[in-house]
Amino acid sequence: MTAQVDHLVVGASSLEEGVDWCQRTLGITPGQGGEHPLMGTHNRLFSIATAQHPNAYFEIIAIDSRAACARQNGLRRWFDLDDRVLAEQLKQSGPQLIHFVAGTPAVRPAMQALALLDIDRGELLEASRRTEKGLLSWQITVRNDGQRLLNGTLPTLIEWGSAHPSAGMAASGVVLQSLTASQPDTKTIKDAYAAIDMQGVAVVQGPARLMAVLQTPRGLVTLASSGV
Repeated sequence: MTAQVDHLVVGASSLEEGVDWCQRTLGITPGQGGEHPLMGTHNRLFSIATAQHPNAYFEIIAIDSRAACARQNGLRRWFDLDDRVLAEQLKQSGPQLIHFVAGTPAVRPAMQALALLDIDRGELLEASRRTEKGLLSWQITVRNDGQRLLNGTLPTLIEWGSAHPSAGMAASGVVLQSLTASQPDTKTIKDAYAAIDMQGVAVVQGPARLMAVLQTPRGLVTLASSGV
């Protein structure tokens, strides 16, 4: 049931803002992504894979103003994108690291392991999007309230179908050097990581946030989510 870093999530008020931020901050133009009809969101992607994180990629995601969210009334989008506080942060401060997703070949047992710790990771949803190479499909945990949990340091869980998106991504010039989760009290996050056998993410004491160090064409860049 080992879990690995699947992708980092940077939220943006619009995808155009996200692309501009990526060019200015990381020194590259992100690759094409797609639309998510279930959530009314769209994204841009690029690889950040290394030997330690062989499938890791980077997602810039925003609500698609041209598309409706297909979830039932009252159910929120993933990654807290409907949260007013987060939306205001993205509007005022620009795109920022907000979360990460962990890939596992056994998502249901991982959910059950977290439930034993009284952590409700949400429902397991079937999702998909069209690509030039065909349909990408996956199962992903999403709470009805859309919450990321522990200020984004507890990963959303994903289990991919027959294809992983990173398989079709060329090297981007950006690679993930390290990912660290910070919490004022580290016990809950350490117990959760142990329950899903989370690999490749360090845990330290401090404000509740994520910190990612990336090697980029602009040198080493550290991204940090807003701490609480």
